[in-house]
Amino acid sequence: MNVLRAVLWKDLLAEWRSRDRLPAMLVFALLTVVVLRFSQPGASLAGNAETAPGLLWVAYVFAAVLGMNRGFSLELENEALAGLALAPVDRGWIYLGKAVSNLLLLTIAQLTTAVFFAVLFDVDLFGVAAPFLGIALLGGVGLSAAGTLFAGISVRTRYREVMLPLLLFPLLVPLLVGAVRATAALLAAEGPHRAGLQLLAVYDGVFLIASFLLFEYVLDE
Repeated sequence: MNVLRAVLWKDLLAEWRSRDRLPAMLVFALLTVVVLRFSQPGASLAGNAETAPGLLWVAYVFAAVLGMNRGFSLELENEALAGLALAPVDRGWIYLGKAVSNLLLLTIAQLTTAVFFAVLFDVDLFGVAAPFLGIALLGGVGLSAAGTLFAGISVRTRYREVMLPLLLFPLLVPLLVGAVRATAALLAAEGPHRAGLQLLAVYDGVFLIASFLLFEYVLDE
């Protein structure tokens, strides 16, 4: 736990001093929302409600990939990544510290994007704010769990900006299916979509456990 707290504090302090990851994630997510909105200018309110969940989660995924890629790229400066690899601790806790810091930044980006998205697409997310926050958090945990692992794998490659989405996107399909279904059911006032929520919970658990165990070998590569 001490290692988790140390890595988390280091990442958040570095972000506070540089302020480059979160603003980039926010700008990229908001620009994605604008592009998606103007790609369907004639859509009706009913059409917005049907397509909104998928479009919103596309913006979340793009923002997450950008932030996680940048988070590990910073570790290459001054051989900080090598220092983490040489630390005499269980590397799974290093992974959890990175994942929690990614989750905190992603959650801020998610909430800000949701407000902007609701206004631009005329979708009522404010009336279902509490359950939507739960869905966003479950999805954010999965994005951070998988994204942190594969950002660590791709960071040493020459084309890491390309490799991360190539490795990550196919594995995000179950998460996106669950998140979009749960969000769509929420907007349609159908009550909780249990299958979607269960899929999110299982995805989060599997990737958290697997990544905790596999990160030992990621830093060795």
